[in-house]
Amino acid sequence: MVGYLGDKTGAWMTDITYDSATITPENLKHYDALFLDSTTGEFLDDPNDKAVSDLRRQALLSFVKGGKGLAGIHAATDSYHTTGRPPSTGAVPSALTGTWSEFNEMIGGFFKFHWTYPTLIPVKIDDPNSPLTSMFPVGGYEIVDETYTFAQDSFSRKRVHVLTSINYKRMSAEDKAKEPAVSRRTDGDYALSYIQRVGNGRVFYEAHGHDERLYFSRPFVAHMLAGIQYALGDLKADDSPSEK
Repeated sequence: MVGYLGDKTGAWMTDITYDSATITPENLKHYDALFLDSTTGEFLDDPNDKAVSDLRRQALLSFVKGGKGLAGIHAATDSYHTTGRPPSTGAVPSALTGTWSEFNEMIGGFFKFHWTYPTLIPVKIDDPNSPLTSMFPVGGYEIVDETYTFAQDSFSRKRVHVLTSINYKRMSAEDKAKEPAVSRRTDGDYALSYIQRVGNGRVFYEAHGHDERLYFSRPFVAHMLAGIQYALGDLKADDSPSEK
């Protein structure tokens, strides 16, 4: 999708890599933005070399804070956190915690639960005036996908500008009950896409994107196009925190 959109619109050129060794200060000088395609776990780290891992981490942080862009989709937030799984049978699940706070804040939060496909999710447009949501009906829409949600304390509207979120009031009681009480947000705030400034750089994230059929949805793809253009600095948008 990212490569196709860049080629079709002329908005950018795309290099694709599965090698985290390319994330170095020298190599990143050639790019204006990074797109994290459902990165999961400690995707930058070398388990056998902490110094190399630290260098890659710092390269990513400096890249964004220095004025470049970062965009992520779906499992980009399923990175750098504990599992929260019980240590033994019958034990109470442990609380999820982030393992790289700078990244957790930069990407906006970290994964705690998802409604599995094919749960119907009603979506609310939190900022109908944004160029990143102009492709959606103002009254919202419905989507069927694997829908990611974030750990209670990892996501905050005081840090990010929310574009879309789950219309939790419109969800059926049956679907709400699918989420274990231990992971349920007490504030009922389930953001789906948002942007934020990090240093001099820009970050865009969209929680959906698991099912390949979404990439044949014109509004969804248009949303991703606008989000990446924002991350590149080519599309201006209000990115002030949703809550002051």
